[in-house]
Amino acid sequence: MGADLSIYFQPVDHRKSDFAKNALGAKLKVHSEEAGFPDLEEIDLAIVGVKEDRRAVNNMGCSGAPDMVRKYLYQLFEGPYKVKMADLGNVLPGETEEDTYFALSSTIAELIKKNVVPIIIGGSQDLTYANYLAYENLEQVINLVTIDNRFDMGDPDGAIDSRSYLNKIILHQPNYLFNFANLGYQTYFVDQEELSLLHKLYFDTHRLGEVRANMREVEPVVRNADVMSFDVSAIRNSDAPGNENATPNGFYGEEACQITRYAGISDKLSSIGFYEINPLYDKEEQTVHLVAQMIWYFMDGYYSRKRDFPIRNHRDYFKYRITVPENTNELVFYKSMKSDRWWMDVPYPTNKRMRYQRHHLVPCSYADYQVACNREVPDKWWKTFSKLS
Repeated sequence: MGADLSIYFQPVDHRKSDFAKNALGAKLKVHSEEAGFPDLEEIDLAIVGVKEDRRAVNNMGCSGAPDMVRKYLYQLFEGPYKVKMADLGNVLPGETEEDTYFALSSTIAELIKKNVVPIIIGGSQDLTYANYLAYENLEQVINLVTIDNRFDMGDPDGAIDSRSYLNKIILHQPNYLFNFANLGYQTYFVDQEELSLLHKLYFDTHRLGEVRANMREVEPVVRNADVMSFDVSAIRNSDAPGNENATPNGFYGEEACQITRYAGISDKLSSIGFYEINPLYDKEEQTVHLVAQMIWYFMDGYYSRKRDFPIRNHRDYFKYRITVPENTNELVFYKSMKSDRWWMDVPYPTNKRMRYQRHHLVPCSYADYQVACNREVPDKWWKTFSKLS
């Protein structure tokens, strides 16, 4: 049976008759006054709106995003697949922010147990912390990827907000974070001490210019994630003005859609959140329209999943073994026959098998294999080996 999630949600104003026959607004199971809370049987994806912005830094008003994103999302058409998707409605702010976190983390944990992928529309990005807490409930060690122009480390001793949630996740005990990766940071927004700390923890950071120069290398980073947190301020102001912290530089809208499609394709990714979307600053509703399309691309990626993670059946893969001088461990690579995607098999102590069995097969690219062929150990391999050991 599971928990009754309906207690956390307010229905949305929705009538299927307002939409074209094959538009998402007519296809989705939506929590409305008329239809009631949707049955989650045979559902793959679930929209979770969260109207919480009390801990937003310089972006009050982002709590209004969920309904505005829906306005455009519902008008889009499904692709060449049958969408099995529900909209659970909106989590309203609790008496305290911790109450909102509890409602959201409980919802995410229950959805994941049902093999439903939550698509969270915030609200402020500190809700990423609530997303993380859901995996503590599941006792699952995870990888987190943020798309952000800064790291949001903040003061470890201060209260949590949208600019300090990452420290709370890193320092949280018991710890369920295996790896953190950032895509799109801009150096002038980043304290070099924070950057140094993340490197000491063997976490991954990718500067905006580096990412945009080779978008294909984004795919393995995203494929390694269980959770993605997308701050809309990572997109340039001209493409996404709906954020009080929007800046001149960032990803283009098409690149943001490409990243979310990579997230959808990943067999491993089990929740995604879109944050800091502020309708009060959104010129001609451009940002909410873009985020609706980003969600569409995530959905399109989800229905293109290959289910080819190497742990399933090694017969569906080419296996490559490479010996690198001065490294006692043989480097083992797998290449999927279904998708041409690559993984590295990183060894780890047998006494840590149960805790880390999901993390020793590291998504990589053909470029990493080429590095190994040149008798060098790829950076991804060293970082993962150091954490597993």
